[in-house]
Amino acid sequence: MSLKIKPAKDCAFDQISLGEIMLRLDPGEGRVRTARQFKVWEGGGEYNTSRGLRKCFGLRTAVATAFVDNEVGRLLEDLVMQGGVCTGFIKWREDDGMGRTVRNGLNFTERGFGIRGAVGVPDRGNTAASQLKPGDFDWEHIFGTLGARWFHTGGIFAALSETTAALAIEAVKAAARHGTIVSYDLNYRPSLWKSIGGLGKAREVNREIANHVDVMIGNEEDFTASLGFEVKGVDHNISTIPVDAFKAMIETAVREFPNFKVAATTLRRVITATRNDWSAICWHGGRFYESRNYDGLEILDRVGGGDGFASGLTFGFLEHNDPQKAVEYGAAHGALASTTPGDTSMATRREVEKQIAGGGARVVR
Repeated sequence: MSLKIKPAKDCAFDQISLGEIMLRLDPGEGRVRTARQFKVWEGGGEYNTSRGLRKCFGLRTAVATAFVDNEVGRLLEDLVMQGGVCTGFIKWREDDGMGRTVRNGLNFTERGFGIRGAVGVPDRGNTAASQLKPGDFDWEHIFGTLGARWFHTGGIFAALSETTAALAIEAVKAAARHGTIVSYDLNYRPSLWKSIGGLGKAREVNREIANHVDVMIGNEEDFTASLGFEVKGVDHNISTIPVDAFKAMIETAVREFPNFKVAATTLRRVITATRNDWSAICWHGGRFYESRNYDGLEILDRVGGGDGFASGLTFGFLEHNDPQKAVEYGAAHGALASTTPGDTSMATRREVEKQIAGGGARVVR
């Protein structure tokens, strides 16, 4: 059994994502509260998948988002261009000179180390992307005329505002109507939903979107909070949910949403901020596929590891249309993305395939 994916020759893009891109300010090995300088990266849960597919796997990708037309917005555009992602669907908003009515988002993020966990401090109120609404993009042109094999968005973008939730629903419906595979990363963030209706609103929006999703991605908390599925008989205070319990929840989810052709997640056991056990599972066609285990994975920067998994999973289906290969590409790419700084992947396809084949970390000369 495989996904019904459009041929590459019939589409201008292999993948398009819809989401916000923020400027990440990274204090490196230090703390935000004591920093005297920051390194800047671009990053966003949905966009990171497009960048990974372009830079690591060489696919044709684009992002639909919005920036304010000022120096920070143009810096973000430059970073997206360096990532090779098409900028043709970026909406530019007029700068009011102060950010009273619209601004570009910032994300102060420290990586964590050992017993000190990673910390993110987003500063994204009133951003251009959060003000996107239905009608801002011509989906009929994008999916119908230009064509895309795969469309990706997620729960972070849907949570930015009532209008972004409505836009996400509009987009997934349009993509499904044109036979584009739709993937969605639940990525539940309670802080984003609390001012627009909290958990109840999160479930209402995500369950509506779920009706139009082919490939659903999320961990145990995501499926529980965003879709209302519970892992039975498990203490949620423990750091690791038993795999069999999580599989049972996935099976419940795909019975309720028979449109799910794939459900996938990373499996992480957090030993310290810089050392995790890491693997992944993927449900497809009535059975589960499991990746290689990366036990004791040493992590430099965990932010973006899940997005690396999502882009690797997508590549596995687009290139091979094989769930076992897809989950292996996802797990390997996500693991490698965690070994470099910034939200986005710096891995190469050759490195990913070396890990899938069981390769180690010997020096390459």
